Amino acid sequence: MPSPLDVHQFLREFSLRPKKSLGQNWLVDESALARIAAAAELTPQDTVLEIGPGLGALTRYLAEGAGQVIAVELDGALIPPLRRVLADCSNVTVVQGDILRFDLAALVGVPSYKVVANLPYYITSAAIRHLLEADMRPSLIVLTVQRQVAQRITAAPGKMSMLGVSVQFYGRPTIVAHLGASAFYPPPQVDSAVVRIEPYGRPAVDVPDRDGFFAVVKAGFSQKRKQLHNALAAGLARSQVEIADALERAGIDGRRRAETLSLQEWASLVRALAL
Repeated sequence: MPSPLDVHQFLREFSLRPKKSLGQNWLVDESALARIAAAAELTPQDTVLEIGPGLGALTRYLAEGAGQVIAVELDGALIPPLRRVLADCSNVTVVQGDILRFDLAALVGVPSYKVVANLPYYITSAAIRHLLEADMRPSLIVLTVQRQVAQRITAAPGKMSMLGVSVQFYGRPTIVAHLGASAFYPPPQVDSAVVRIEPYGRPAVDVPDRDGFFAVVKAGFSQKRKQLHNALAAGLARSQVEIADALERAGIDGRRRAETLSLQEWASLVRALAL
């Protein structure tokens, strides 16, 4: 187990302060770091892509278990401190840049890899979409996100969200740990959770067109308080008669709301609308 990082001393040494604009709440609790690394089930054969290594506290745990770690940090001011912390980790490569702009296959350079990240709230949805829609998806994703976001990702029909459908279309998410604000520096105003996503070899449901599938789901959630038949008609610019016919073919009551539908029902609706 790596020796604890003295965050306050480290920040003073490099004259650093966390940047609110980048959502910098660094995970520093040693037990939390160990739990996250354990959730990734690392082996010496694994290549790990870490998004937002910050001060490198988690990176050191990943380096202990994995064969290779590629740590991508947006904040250029953190690159020198990161390289200092990770100087003894010969299997870590630090890359400066925006993860959303990288081609993941080219970045990792291997056919199979895992992702571990402590994601700032403002890029959570975009980062998850970037990972799951990549031509070469990770074999496993372990993310630290706001607890409310974790609940949305893992929700069942009745409390489903656009984010939940988007993730569950591509993989099976589970919450593996809850983290209080005190696990971070500076402490955020919300609690967090660690979500493990196991991507499927193929999407969870069979649809003729993925873009079409998500266009229908987006339309359904575009006006959450409206009944499904009204939201779909408005969001897809289709007539009420056409929407009603598709809902009937799919066996879905148009008075329901989007958050009540399962992935299978969304897929049935998409196929009915394509007829």
